[in-house]
Amino acid sequence: MMRLIAIAGFALALATSAQAMTPAPLLQLGGVIAQVRLGCGPGQTMRNGQCVARTDVRQSRRCARWSGGACAEWQ
Repeated sequence: MMRLIAIAGFALALATSAQAMTPAPLLQLGGVIAQVRLGCGPGQTMRNGQCVARTDVRQSRRCARWSGGACAEWQ
Protein backbone atom coordinates (compact mmCIF):
# COMPACT_ATOMS: atom_id res chain seq x y z
CA MET A 1 0.00 0.00 0.00
CA MET A 2 2.85 2.35 0.84
CA ARG A 3 4.47 1.67 -2.54
CA LEU A 4 1.18 2.51 -4.35
CA ILE A 5 0.91 5.84 -2.51
CA ALA A 6 4.54 6.67 -3.31
CA ILE A 7 4.04 5.91 -7.04
CA ALA A 8 0.82 7.94 -7.14
CA GLY A 9 2.53 10.88 -5.40
CA PHE A 10 5.46 10.75 -7.82
CA ALA A 11 3.11 10.63 -10.84
CA LEU A 12 1.13 13.59 -9.47
CA ALA A 13 4.30 15.62 -8.88
CA LEU A 14 5.53 14.84 -12.40
CA ALA A 15 2.20 15.73 -14.03
CA THR A 16 1.83 19.06 -12.23
CA SER A 17 5.39 20.13 -13.04
CA ALA A 18 4.85 19.37 -16.73
CA GLN A 19 1.80 21.63 -16.83
CA ALA A 20 3.70 24.45 -15.12
CA MET A 21 6.41 24.60 -17.82
CA THR A 22 6.25 27.50 -20.23
CA PRO A 23 6.16 26.57 -23.91
CA ALA A 24 9.28 27.21 -25.96
CA PRO A 25 9.12 30.34 -28.13
CA LEU A 26 8.47 29.82 -31.82
CA LEU A 27 11.28 30.64 -34.21
CA GLN A 28 10.59 34.02 -35.81
CA LEU A 29 12.68 34.87 -38.85
CA GLY A 30 12.24 38.61 -38.50
CA GLY A 31 8.57 38.36 -39.45
CA VAL A 32 9.46 37.24 -42.97
CA ILE A 33 7.08 34.77 -44.57
CA ALA A 34 8.89 31.97 -46.40
CA GLN A 35 7.99 32.08 -50.09
CA VAL A 36 7.40 28.89 -52.05
CA ARG A 37 9.77 28.64 -55.02
CA LEU A 38 8.26 30.90 -57.73
CA GLY A 39 4.70 30.23 -56.57
CA CYS A 40 4.72 26.51 -57.42
CA GLY A 41 3.66 23.86 -54.93
CA PRO A 42 5.85 21.29 -53.23
CA GLY A 43 7.61 18.96 -55.65
CA GLN A 44 7.17 21.38 -58.54
CA THR A 45 9.34 23.91 -60.31
CA MET A 46 8.84 26.69 -62.85
CA ARG A 47 9.67 25.76 -66.47
CA ASN A 48 8.87 28.13 -69.36
CA GLY A 49 6.42 30.08 -67.18
CA GLN A 50 4.44 27.01 -66.04
CA CYS A 51 4.62 24.91 -62.89
CA VAL A 52 5.64 21.35 -63.70
CA ALA A 53 6.46 18.37 -61.49
CA ARG A 54 10.13 17.63 -60.98
CA THR A 55 9.48 14.05 -62.05
CA ASP A 56 8.34 15.31 -65.47
CA VAL A 57 11.54 17.33 -65.81
CA ARG A 58 13.63 14.21 -65.06
CA GLN A 59 11.66 12.12 -67.53
CA SER A 60 12.08 14.72 -70.27
CA ARG A 61 15.86 14.65 -69.79
CA ARG A 62 15.88 10.86 -70.27
CA CYS A 63 14.10 11.04 -73.63
CA ALA A 64 16.41 10.63 -76.65
CA ARG A 65 13.90 11.63 -79.39
CA TRP A 66 10.59 13.53 -79.24
CA SER A 67 7.74 12.97 -81.69
CA GLY A 68 4.51 14.96 -81.51
CA GLY A 69 5.00 16.08 -77.92
CA ALA A 70 5.65 12.54 -76.67
CA CYS A 71 8.84 10.60 -76.16
CA ALA A 72 9.54 8.26 -79.06
CA GLU A 73 12.82 6.80 -77.79
CA TRP A 74 14.28 6.50 -74.28
CA GLN A 75 17.96 6.63 -73.43
